[in-house]
Parts: sequence; structure tokens; C-alpha cells
Amino acid sequence: MRLSHGRRETRLNLIGRVATFRCIGTFRIDIFRIGIVHILFRTLCHAAVLGAVILAGCACADPVQTATGILVKTASGTLEGTRDQLSGVAAFKGIPYAQPPLGDLRWKPPQPIKDWQGVRRADAFGPRAMQMPLFGDMVFRSQGMSADCLYLNVWTPAKSSNERLPVLVYFFGGGFVGGDGSEPRYDGASLARRSIVAVTVTFRLGVFGFLAPPDLTRESARHASGNYGLMDQSAALRWVQKNILPFGGDPRRVTISGESAGSFSVSAQMASPWSKNLIAGAIGESGSLLGTRPTTSLADAEQRGIRFAASLGATTVAALRALPADKILGTTAGRDAPRFGAIVDGDFLPRPPAEIYAAGQQAHVPLLVGWNSQESDAGGVLGKDAPTPENFAKALRTVFGDRAVDAAKFYPSSTDEEARQSATDLASDRFIAFSTWKWYDLQRWTGGKPGFRYFFSRPRPGATGAVHSAEIEYALGNLGSNKVYAWTPDDYHVSEIMETYFADFVKTGDPNGPGLPAWPAVGRSSETVMHLDVGAHADLERHRERYEFLDLFYAPLPKEAPAK
Repeated sequence: MRLSHGRRETRLNLIGRVATFRCIGTFRIDIFRIGIVHILFRTLCHAAVLGAVILAGCACADPVQTATGILVKTASGTLEGTRDQLSGVAAFKGIPYAQPPLGDLRWKPPQPIKDWQGVRRADAFGPRAMQMPLFGDMVFRSQGMSADCLYLNVWTPAKSSNERLPVLVYFFGGGFVGGDGSEPRYDGASLARRSIVAVTVTFRLGVFGFLAPPDLTRESARHASGNYGLMDQSAALRWVQKNILPFGGDPRRVTISGESAGSFSVSAQMASPWSKNLIAGAIGESGSLLGTRPTTSLADAEQRGIRFAASLGATTVAALRALPADKILGTTAGRDAPRFGAIVDGDFLPRPPAEIYAAGQQAHVPLLVGWNSQESDAGGVLGKDAPTPENFAKALRTVFGDRAVDAAKFYPSSTDEEARQSATDLASDRFIAFSTWKWYDLQRWTGGKPGFRYFFSRPRPGATGAVHSAEIEYALGNLGSNKVYAWTPDDYHVSEIMETYFADFVKTGDPNGPGLPAWPAVGRSSETVMHLDVGAHADLERHRERYEFLDLFYAPLPKEAPAK
């Protein structure tokens, strides 16, 4: 038998009989033995040969193995990915999940992808979003950079759509100004080998993802603007709901995860009416929108948009949309250029995220969160000053003013070493740890589902602490993808434990499993933190008073504060 999509053909011999299927638009079937029909259906459907035979306009849900790859039929058309013969994991890269946000679609919510004819190759990553080269640790496998960036990638071990495997959708980090779903540290193959369908998503960044001048608000039927990057993520989640079944995934078991800005994104998707009903669980690695700085209001974002448009000499949205993407991006490179991020727009985020969580209006799903031991270093508060008790006391006065004496109770500095550690802790808290704590704390009071918290302290080889983003390769099983470090057996041991915890959580909403140190859930009356390093172990929370102090200083409880 010969299966053909366009010009790609695969020949199969079935019990010495030959049938030819030619696929140009629709299948035309030439059968040279009457009895072959029964054999074909038994072989292809009953044996679940990852194939789709289209008869009378209908397709089998299972993928098809061909000589050149593996075919999957989605709602928009057929994709051809690749399968690793050693691991059995199939990869589908560069899958469009929305129309390219170009021309009149620039600065609009993502629009549904249009159907395509024939077979679309999915063996290469799509372009990364428009961004400046800001981060030295980012390695891209993307096909260049473009405003046409709304693509996702799927890794699956499934041989049949009937497997209904749990799904992890991962959002990359990079401050909403950099990053890409193609980065090797986010590769989904390792998790796929653990019977999970893994998805990474690329979305609009910076000015392309969050610009909100008043003209955009006025033209919107939603009377809102900005947050296009977050809307892209939501569109990807809707794509997963509609299309993940043929990849062997279960749309009812979708966990979202991310690091840094990706973790901020998870907290946003949980809070948004656009997405909160599309997910079954959430993982946040270092960061949330519930931090030391309030989320931008729509009015402030509109004023920022006015100033940015003026800097480009554009007086209308049409004029802005007509500008080359490179020119718009270049304008964001200056030291004084505005920064763009999540907005309380009255639509995607109807209220400030802290209020949404305090009122219990977020997704009520299991949540696993944590942060690293050195999210920032002592210089984050000391600058170039030496870490001495005197210099740290001065830094406390700068940060906390007349509350410095109170702050010193939680950040002691009687010796140089103590001053260094307290400066590191304070810098980490202000940067990202406090926002993660705040998210977890409100969720444990109002989320109605189990919560789990970790503290990652494994330094990379040659480092003294676990810096920001250091846990990614450990958590996703991708140490080998980072050739900068000489990983040790202890590193691989920590990675095995952390990845297993994450995989178990994706599968069941609980990280606990056979052979792992017990990880107690956080409750209203108990707080336990899982310390992730060699000798992983759970311990009682020892810094709650410190975070409650920061909570009162930075983020007074919203009007609808949870009862404690």
C-alpha cells in the first residue's frame, strides 16, 4: 500500500497484497484486491498505526508514521513532525496557534489560525518574538526573529490519541522582553519520556505584546488594550484544548508552568477569566504579578503608549502599524525608553491580581511554587559597597526609611558574612521571592486546592548559590543541553528528584511519588517547604514573619483580604 500526502509517499506491504492511496486534497483509493479493505482497517485502525486514513472527509484521530516523519491531523490541517527512534518521543515544532500578528493584526488579540491544505512540515522551530539581545544565557534554535511569532512546539510519547496523557504547557522567562520556546533548557523531550505531553509557547514581547495607547482602547470592542502577549498564551491554551487529543494528550489535564516572566504569566492566566477554566494545575518558578510594584493601570499604560508613539512620530494607530517592526523595536533600546508589561485592563485582568486572588476569583487548582536561594546577589541592595554591618544598615535605611529598625529584625547583620547573606536575601526578596510568596500565600487561603512550596539551593558547578533561572535545567531534565557547566553526578541526582516531583505534580496534582522524600502540602494551619538540593528534605517555614513584614510594607492587604 502507498500512503501519499502531496508528494510524500510511504509504501507498506500487507500480507503480500498491494493497495495504493493517493492523497491530493482528498484521498483517492485504488484497491487491487477486494479483501484488502478489511485488512487495511484492521491494520491501521485496530492496531493503531499512528495513521489517519481519510475516507469521505473523515480522519482517524491517531497519528500516522511515514517514511519521512509522523503525521497528525489537527483542527486546522495535517502536520508532519519527527520521531526519535531511540526514545520514541515525537516532536512537532513551529505549529501556528494563531494568525501572524502583522499589519492590521498588530496590537490586536490573537485571531484563530486559518486552515491549510496538504501537509505542513513541523520539523523546525518557528521565529522567536521581536526582542533585543539582552540576556547572555539565552540560546535560540528558532528560525530567526520576526513579528510573525505565534508558534508552539509539542513533544509527545503517545502512539495513540486514546492514551489521554497529562499535558504541561510551559511559558519561557525573560522579563517579557526576551526568550523563546525553542531554548534547549525548555526542551520537552525529557518530560515526554515520563509520559507527559510537553508544550512550549512563543508569544509577543515588549512593545509588541503590551503597548496600550488610547486609540487601541477606543478601537477595541472590549474597551481595553495591551496584554496581547498574555492573550497569546491564552490562545495557545485554547489551541491545546482543541487540538491536543490527536497528540495523545488529555485536554482535561493541562498544567501550566513557567519561570520568571513565565511564572508571572502563570499567575496572570490563573487570575484571568480568559484562561482560568482552561487549566487543571499550575507551577510557578520564581515570580508572580503580586509583587513589590503594583500592576500598571490602563490609564497609566495609555499615557506610556502616547509617549512612545510620539517618540516614533506616529500620531495614529494606523501610522504605528505601518512602521517596520525593526524600527519599533529599536526605539525600545534606549536607557530612557519605556518598559511594557502586564496591565489591569478591565478585561484580561479585570482587577489587580492581588484583589482577584484575595477574593478567591482565580483558578481553583493545585499550585506548586518556589524560588531560588540567590535570586539576586548582595549588590542588589548594597551596590558597590562592601558587605559590612555599617553599609547594610545604611542600605536598610535607604530601602525602608523609618521602618529600617523593624527590617533589621528579619535581616540581621552583626558580622560581614551575616551582612552579605542578609543583603542577598533582601535583594532576592525584593526582586522576585516576595512576589512568589505572596501568590502562594493568597492561593493557600482562597484557592481551595492543595499547595506545595519549594526552596531550590543547588548551585551550578563553580557557583556559591542557586541564582535566578538556575533551576530550569534541573526541573525539566535538561542539564545536558547546557554545555557551559561541568555537571556532576550530584547535579544529575538533584535533577532526577526535581523533575520527578514536577512530573508527578503534572500527572496527579501532587508531587509525591514512590522513592521520593515526602513533600507535605501547605495548609491553612501548617506550612512546609521542600528544600531541593542533595539530600532533599521538607522543613517547616522559618521566614513567615519576614514576608509578612514585607507584605505590610509593600502591599497592604486589598479590600477583600482573606480571613486568616
